Amino acid sequence: MIETIETAGRRLTVYDLSQRLGNATSRFEPNPHEIVYVDSDQSAALTGRLFGIGPEYWPDGKGYCIETVRMSTHAGTHVDAPHHYGPARSGQARTIDQVPLRWCFADGVRLDMRTHGRGDGITRAHVEAELDRIGYRLKPYDIVLVWTGTSQHFETAGYDNMHPGLRRDATEFLVDQGVRLIGIDAWGLDRPFDVMVAEAKAGDASQLWESHVLGRDKEYSQIEKLCHLDRLPRPFGFTVIALPVKLDRASAGWSRVVAVFEAPPP
Repeated sequence: MIETIETAGRRLTVYDLSQRLGNATSRFEPNPHEIVYVDSDQSAALTGRLFGIGPEYWPDGKGYCIETVRMSTHAGTHVDAPHHYGPARSGQARTIDQVPLRWCFADGVRLDMRTHGRGDGITRAHVEAELDRIGYRLKPYDIVLVWTGTSQHFETAGYDNMHPGLRRDATEFLVDQGVRLIGIDAWGLDRPFDVMVAEAKAGDASQLWESHVLGRDKEYSQIEKLCHLDRLPRPFGFTVIALPVKLDRASAGWSRVVAVFEAPPP
C-alpha cells in the first residue's frame, strides 16, 4: 500500500512495509496463529445473552464486529526487544515496552542484498560495499533495512528457511555505528535455523543465532518480516516509523512499519 498525505503544508508519500496476517498465513508459520471473527449478526445475539438487549435493539438488527486473536508476539511484522536475545551480560535486557521510541522513528537506509542466496550469510564486507555503492555514511539511530527479496515467498511453505541472514560481524558493525534498529524482509535476521543447526551439530556452535546473541552484549532491536522494500524509490532520504505494540514484559511487539518520503508541496 502506498498513500500520499498532505498535512500542514507538507506532502508525504507513505509506503507500507508490513505483512498482512490472516488465518491463511498461519499454515507456513512455525509459530501458528488464529483469528476468530465475530460478525454483526453474531454480536447482536451475543449482547442479548450478555445484557438482555438482542437484535431488536440494534439498527437493522446488526451489532458490532470484533475479533479474537491468538498468536505469538513474533508473528507477522514485528519488532524484537533485547529481552528476546537472552540474558544481558550486564544489567537487565529491555522488554518491548521499554524500547526507546528514539530507536523506532528515524532516518532509514535500504541495503540491497538480493544477490545473496539462502543461508549464504551477509558479512560486514558486504554491508560496507553496499554502503559505498549507494554513497551513504551511517549515523547514530539510522534504521537499516536489509533487502533480500525473501518477502515474495511470505505465504510459501519453508519461507522461514529461505533467506541469507546476517553474520555477527555485519550486525556488530551496524550496531557499532550507532544503529539501534535493523530490519529485514525475511522470517529472521540470522541465517536459517536448519543451516545454523547443521553447523552447530558439526562442531561450530559459536555461529548459532549469532546476530541475535550479539544483542546480549551490544543492545539493539530488529524488525522481522518486512515487505515491499522493492517499492521504495531510492535507498535513503526517507523516515522509517516502526512503533511496536506496548506489551508488558514481552520479547517483541507487532508493528505497522512504514517508510515516509517527503516532497515539496505542489
